[in-house]
Amino acid sequence: MAASDTLRALSLLAACAAASHSGRADDTAKPAPTPPPGYSLVWSDDFNYEGLPDPAKWDYEEGFVRNHESQYYTRARLENARVENHQLIIEGRKEEYKNAHYTSAALITKGKESWTYGRIEVRAKLPHGKGQWPAIWMLGTSGGWPAGGEIDIMEFVGKEPDFVHATIHYRKDGKHASNGKQLKVDQPWNDFHVYAVEWTPDRLDFYYDQTKYQSVPVSVADDQGQNPFRKAQYLLINLAMGGSWGGPIDDSLLPQKFVIDYVRVYQKTAPPAG
Repeated sequence: MAASDTLRALSLLAACAAASHSGRADDTAKPAPTPPPGYSLVWSDDFNYEGLPDPAKWDYEEGFVRNHESQYYTRARLENARVENHQLIIEGRKEEYKNAHYTSAALITKGKESWTYGRIEVRAKLPHGKGQWPAIWMLGTSGGWPAGGEIDIMEFVGKEPDFVHATIHYRKDGKHASNGKQLKVDQPWNDFHVYAVEWTPDRLDFYYDQTKYQSVPVSVADDQGQNPFRKAQYLLINLAMGGSWGGPIDDSLLPQKFVIDYVRVYQKTAPPAG
C-alpha cells in the first residue's frame, strides 16, 4: 500500500471509530473533520444551532415530487425537519396534510451550493420499517434527468433491511443507464454510520464507514462528448415513504426519524502558487 493510501486509511478509521461512538439521538460528541490527505473542508453543517435548518445552506423540495411516493414534502415545518441536540431530524409522519396521508422533508442545496469532485460525507442514523426510503444523493445542476446525472451516496429501503445501496444514473446513447451495488449491513438504524462518496475526475468511490463497496469509472458516463460527472452537482437528503421502491408503509412504526449528525464536503487543496 502506498504511503498516501496508508494515511488516508488511517484517517478514515479514526473518523469512523469516532462515528460509532454512541447511537443516542442526543449524542453531541461529533468526530472532528478528517479530510483525506491533500483535501480540505470547503462546506459543512454540524447543526450547532436549534430550530429550522440553516436557510443560508438548505432549501426544500415541496409537495409530491417523484416515484409515486406517499409523502408530501413540507417546507420549513418543524414537525418534519428540525435541528435539535446538535443534529438534524427529518421525520416521516402519518397525518392528514394537503391531501396527503403522510408528511416528510427533503433538504437540498440547490441554488445555494454545488460541487464538482470532492469527498461528500454524511454521518447519519437511518429510520427503519417497511415503506421507509431515506436517501443521501446528488443531482446535476443542469441537463435534466438522467442527462444531468445522479449520484446516490446512500439509499436504504425498509423492506430490505440488510442492505444499503450506492448507485449512479446517467444517459447513455439516448437512454437511461445506471451502475449500482449493495452492501450487507447490520441494523443501520441502531447506530450512526458515515456514508460517503469520493468523486475525482477518474472515479466515484462509495463508502459505508471505512468499507469501500462501490467504485465506478467516471468515463462510464461518457456520451456524445458529454459527461454529467464532470459537472457540478447539488446535495439532497430526504426521507421518502412508499413509492415505486419503498413499497407499502407499516403505519405501526410511525413516526420515523432520519437523524443526521453532520454533513461535510472536502475538496483537493490547490497547490501553492509558483
